[in-house]
Amino acid sequence: MPLLGQAALAMWWDMDPAVRADFEDWHAHEHFPERLAIPGFRRGTRWRSAAGGDGVFVMYEMEGHETLSSAPYLARLNAPSPWSTRMMPHHRNMVRSQCRVLESGGGAVARHALTLRLSPAVGRGDEVRAWFRPRIGTWITRPGVVGAHLLRHEPPPIAATTEQKIRGASDQVADWVFVACGYDRAALEQLAEVDLAAAVLEAHGVAPGQVAGVYTVSYSATPGDVA
Repeated sequence: MPLLGQAALAMWWDMDPAVRADFEDWHAHEHFPERLAIPGFRRGTRWRSAAGGDGVFVMYEMEGHETLSSAPYLARLNAPSPWSTRMMPHHRNMVRSQCRVLESGGGAVARHALTLRLSPAVGRGDEVRAWFRPRIGTWITRPGVVGAHLLRHEPPPIAATTEQKIRGASDQVADWVFVACGYDRAALEQLAEVDLAAAVLEAHGVAPGQVAGVYTVSYSATPGDVA
């Protein structure tokens, strides 16, 4: 099944190891239920860096891009709970992309996720999308790979929120995001190293400076799971 909706919130950060256990408790038992109770949120999934270390990747799937500027969502962002307020300063090196779904095929949740943060070269966005489109259908049929999705950041017209201010720094963004999911980490790593190698991407319109990472699923839920 493709992504559940036409928008997604994709986030990466490093979680302070000293509070990781508290973070995982909060994220599963308070934060997911809060977010998934907001109209338009369809599913949330958290992955942890497959290589170890502090990296976290979270993706919320949403019915439409308007959810990102909806009154219920802004109310949560501007009135964090005491537990959320305690956790936010420990989200380090935050990259937060508020995206429209451009292309989506196959499953959105599997044991591993490959993420690629990229930007098209100036004037080459259509070329990049056209290059990805047919390949997504091919990649999701490979052994070990079950889904692939292309997203484009489009910031909603909202002011900085209380949660963002608590984190203490401006969030970075990824202009475009590619996510591939699979049950075989090696298959995703091969996809990153061969099909999505820098030289290949740059030959088809992607600007230098892509950032790739592989993550292992920690928890995934839909609204019905946490109601």
